[in-house]
Amino acid sequence: MDLIEIEQFLIQYKEEMDLSDEWYRERIGEIKDIGTFKPTFDELTFGTRVAWRNSNRCIGRLFWKSLHVFDERELEDEEEIFKALLRHIEYATNNGKIKPAITVFKPGVVRIWNEQIIRYAGYETDNGVLGDPSSITFTKVCQALGWLGEGTHFDVLPIVIQVNNRTPVMFEIPKEYVLEVPITHPQFEKFHELQLKWYAVPIISNLKLSLGGIEFQAAPFNGWYMGTEIGARNLADVDRYNILPKVAELIGLNTTSNSNLWKDRALVELNLAVLHSYKEKGVSIVDHHTAAQQFKVFDQLEKESNREVTGDWKWLIPPMSPAATHIFHQPIPNIIKKPNYFYQKAPNYDLYL
Repeated sequence: MDLIEIEQFLIQYKEEMDLSDEWYRERIGEIKDIGTFKPTFDELTFGTRVAWRNSNRCIGRLFWKSLHVFDERELEDEEEIFKALLRHIEYATNNGKIKPAITVFKPGVVRIWNEQIIRYAGYETDNGVLGDPSSITFTKVCQALGWLGEGTHFDVLPIVIQVNNRTPVMFEIPKEYVLEVPITHPQFEKFHELQLKWYAVPIISNLKLSLGGIEFQAAPFNGWYMGTEIGARNLADVDRYNILPKVAELIGLNTTSNSNLWKDRALVELNLAVLHSYKEKGVSIVDHHTAAQQFKVFDQLEKESNREVTGDWKWLIPPMSPAATHIFHQPIPNIIKKPNYFYQKAPNYDLYL
């Protein structure tokens, strides 16, 4: 029990929630008497939201107060944990009107092996990678656990859950829980021939929540997509789906010379297609210019609350047209505050590779 971090967290909670000094003394005394700190639901909710507010790599922090918390700290059964994740998916998806949410599981007990709850598989074949190259290793783990994918570019991976040191258990997500968006273009009718799609909700599950000296290794959370995450990274990166050459060919661009900026032109059309498709499907998404404007509002509100905004500049600038946003020209201190979400050591895949 890290009493210093507990005290720092509860002092912050007391001040922001406008609680009394007497409340603080009683709460600290209770924790000392018990010898352990288990945050109340209200404390947990506050901590998860402030952790989002403190997330230096996130441009979408304006909405930190809207994070919905599912408290599943009592669960230790793999199937019950899986059912809780399905509830999260269903709530967050909300028929396309995405709701920010987090599900918090028991610290030191529950671990989710997926990087994201919904993610596409990647297969190594004689003809190159089929699907998402970033998922190759985890796909092999799932196959070793008995999973058989359909062998397409967009196979949704199962969820792998480990409790304590037990053998991890795999669960396939029922198809009706996964909302996907076919990618089409408002001008180029043949765009659908690329047969691209992406899932609606990015639920991050490989970060740990650090709160009051407690590390929750399983605390999957989501907001909604910024378009460039899909169009300028997931589908465009050369070590991901690397679709830009095909986009360029489809829209009639000459790819033999860099000086005609074919990559840039294809990138714009791909990102336009992503935004168009999500909006046509009724799925929440934000373009990078609007997201930057929202971050500016967040910055102003934080200053009005006498809080310094921190951030990781190279993550906050969008991967497309960054100089067209104010963030590119704004210095920002990359200071880490807690509560927060942190990367953690990956699970031990060795037995399954």
